[in-house]
Amino acid sequence: MRGPAVRPLRTLPPPPRRSWGTPLLVLALAALVAASFATLRLEFAAFFTPEAVATTLEFLAGFAPPDTAPPFLLKTLNAALETLSMSALGTLLAVIAGLALALPAAGRWGAAPRAAVRLVLNVLRSIPELVWAALLLVAAGLGPFAGTLALAAHTSGVLGRLFADALENAAPLPEASLRTNGAPALAAFFYATLPQTLPQMLSYTLYRWENNIRAAAVLGVVGAGGLGQMLKYHLSLFQMPSAATVVLAMLLLVALVDAVSFALRRALTR
Repeated sequence: MRGPAVRPLRTLPPPPRRSWGTPLLVLALAALVAASFATLRLEFAAFFTPEAVATTLEFLAGFAPPDTAPPFLLKTLNAALETLSMSALGTLLAVIAGLALALPAAGRWGAAPRAAVRLVLNVLRSIPELVWAALLLVAAGLGPFAGTLALAAHTSGVLGRLFADALENAAPLPEASLRTNGAPALAAFFYATLPQTLPQMLSYTLYRWENNIRAAAVLGVVGAGGLGQMLKYHLSLFQMPSAATVVLAMLLLVALVDAVSFALRRALTR
């Protein structure tokens, strides 16, 4: 009587080939950092000389105490609301434009429109807000309108790219199933693909709103209104107590928006 047939041993698969890409990339980054320190003249000791410390302390002492006169506080509050409005409206316009540009940038209309729209998004986000504001101030004049458009232009490029990547990474099967069962393309997108990416898009939007609060405060330096314009005015006149009040208003505004954004993100992820 024969015993059970002995199966031949299977050969083990060959070990995976070692990739040298990651170590080479790390070495290249380390070499770049070392070259940066070697080429830049970093004189850290100059910050701690007695003369530098005395000058810094004298400069900071000029900010105390902040200006707490009621008329000036009311003026600062109005400028803070103007900065908040600039950031909120600029972000809203950027969401609308970014979503409109994200659809072709995600390749939903073909390869050629995808490449063209992504080039537009690269141009929009590669130009900083200050440069956009300087360009738009010539056309729109001084004031918050140019600052709002500058925030919207730069943020449209950022959100458009992020929204497009989110749409490309969404699972295509739910939308394809709806299309196979006769649903229109727009309805399939709104019922299948958009719900997958909406939480991620909202998170991106809130994060960019936080950044736009800081950017809106800085844009006033070039004449775009808000707290930044007040800060530039009082610093140029060496009115340090008034400038200190404006800086504190900036800090409070940023902290408030950060807290609101954090609460909204927690509510969305529940």
